[in-house]
Amino acid sequence: MRINLPDNAKYIIEKLQNAGYECYAVGGCVRDSLRGVEPNDWDFTTSALPDEIERVFADHPTVTVGKQYGTIAVILDDAPHEITTYRVDGGYSDTRHPDEVSFSSSLCDDLARRDFSINAMAYNERDGLVDLYGGRSDMGFGVIRCVGEPEQRFCEDALRILRALRFAAMLGYSIEQRTAEAILKQRRLLADISAERVRDELLKLLCGEKVDFILRRYRSVIAVVIPELMGTFDFDQHNKHHNRDVYRHIVASVRNIEPDPLLRMTMLFHDIGKPLAQTVDKKGEYHYRNHPQIGAAMTREILRRLCLPNHFIDEVCTLIRYHDVRFEPDTVQLKQFLKQLGPEHMKRLYKIQRADIMAQSSYMRDEKLRKLGAVYTELLRILESGECYSLRMLGISGADLLHLGYRSGKQIGEMLESALDQVIAGELPNEKAALLAYVTATFDKA
Repeated sequence: MRINLPDNAKYIIEKLQNAGYECYAVGGCVRDSLRGVEPNDWDFTTSALPDEIERVFADHPTVTVGKQYGTIAVILDDAPHEITTYRVDGGYSDTRHPDEVSFSSSLCDDLARRDFSINAMAYNERDGLVDLYGGRSDMGFGVIRCVGEPEQRFCEDALRILRALRFAAMLGYSIEQRTAEAILKQRRLLADISAERVRDELLKLLCGEKVDFILRRYRSVIAVVIPELMGTFDFDQHNKHHNRDVYRHIVASVRNIEPDPLLRMTMLFHDIGKPLAQTVDKKGEYHYRNHPQIGAAMTREILRRLCLPNHFIDEVCTLIRYHDVRFEPDTVQLKQFLKQLGPEHMKRLYKIQRADIMAQSSYMRDEKLRKLGAVYTELLRILESGECYSLRMLGISGADLLHLGYRSGKQIGEMLESALDQVIAGELPNEKAALLAYVTATFDKA
């Protein structure tokens, strides 16, 4: 078995070998290479101790932040390449980090501490593929399997529970039975994992091709890190537009949209407010009128807890608030929403509403899709034609009003907004003379 190593990887391995040490590419870069996918980065494991790694690469810049765990990053072509000494991990009292590490001279010891068989393979051109735990076979069968005893692996680092789900979702693999049983049994350990580590795994999981199966099969695991979702489990919507409970509808809608983190996160939470919004009228009909607003408020708290960036949180919450708006293929209405939300969010809302419809029952589905298609066609026409929907596109500016003698900044803002509304409504052409005439006839100078 031969893997095409990039030049820097060959250089690192051969330099350590020529100095009398063992060295292999290891982990995800080997896995991805075997899948025919170019690795994002390359990691290395070696028999050289950290001080020895530094001596071998004394003519290169190095980063020693992880030295206590045996890791030295060598800078080649302005990029760090992590080289880690063979090691055996001690106990994990915090289910995150080993309490201590012992350096080893054995590659076997190092591979034995790794999480899953597909990540426990090593390679160099001298020895070929070293696969002690059947990683290549598991890849062939599409299986995620722990190295060694699954419960022990998850007790050492509970984040491996989410990593298993993430790999299964991203690679489209199944999870081996004993590994799956340990995940469900020990899922509560995730409650002690930092929000930042959970966030990173969750974002990758959501963008996996098999995300729908993982979210359904392991919903009790997801609920440990997002307990607010439990309210949607088995929650009957009592509505002819829906043939799934709220959670299953959410899962289907996540799968129906492209694997973009912003869009998939929006779909995960778009209906989370429904259980709290449910009302029943005198006829016994069920309604969920305020669920977008409730859901957006809940989502903001969840995403803050997961330490996502503020701009990402704002965008997701905006999309959730507007996801249930009944857009019409009407030029004026669409320009008004373009003014509020901008073209990118309007395009996203089209994708969101389409994914939502496709996750509903077949009742009126074709009619809904036809209307949504007409809305999108008109939206694109407005954008491609360059018709005015924002102050930036308006035929006058604040400077023009200052030139006329208006001075109040607040008043100038109001005048521009008023003129824009007239243009959007079709009452005025977007022409400078007409707009200035409207302003001077409508507003007194302060």
